[in-house]
Amino acid sequence: MMAEDKPKPSEITARTAARIAAVQALYQMDMAGTDLNDVIAEFLNERLSGDNRDEMLAGADRVFFADILRAVVRRQREIDPMIDEQLAVGWRLVRVDSILRAILRGGVAELVDRYDVPARVAISEYVNVARVFFDEEEPRVVNGVLDKLARRLRTSEFDKKPVTPSQGGA
Repeated sequence: MMAEDKPKPSEITARTAARIAAVQALYQMDMAGTDLNDVIAEFLNERLSGDNRDEMLAGADRVFFADILRAVVRRQREIDPMIDEQLAVGWRLVRVDSILRAILRGGVAELVDRYDVPARVAISEYVNVARVFFDEEEPRVVNGVLDKLARRLRTSEFDKKPVTPSQGGA
């Protein structure tokens, strides 16, 4: 992937920034064993504060950020096996890069816990989050895993046939 494919700070919405921050927080929790409440407090008070110089996180939706983290922790025993089922034969989530693992967990948490976010939006958002951290292969993995799970978890969103203008759609 080319560098110009990565989202620019000016193109990042409040929820996208929250997702990027959530991935960073999940990574920190995974690597350092940081407690959920401690990592939320740290991010809210430091990394997501108005004084933060990280343009990627500027304006992050703080409530959405915390909701993603809480959903991952609350439903991790359900989420991890779902991801394992979608990975290539011989691969398990524990073998996946820690940042990629955090991205997948965040994406699946939204699919199972945030029905206010359309599945296709969640997939697209987490593919873009993956592009912040990785180049070619990992965003494709994120797309494949989340798409397969979304089609299983939210079948009604994928059963709808798009209406074309010739069929009376505007």
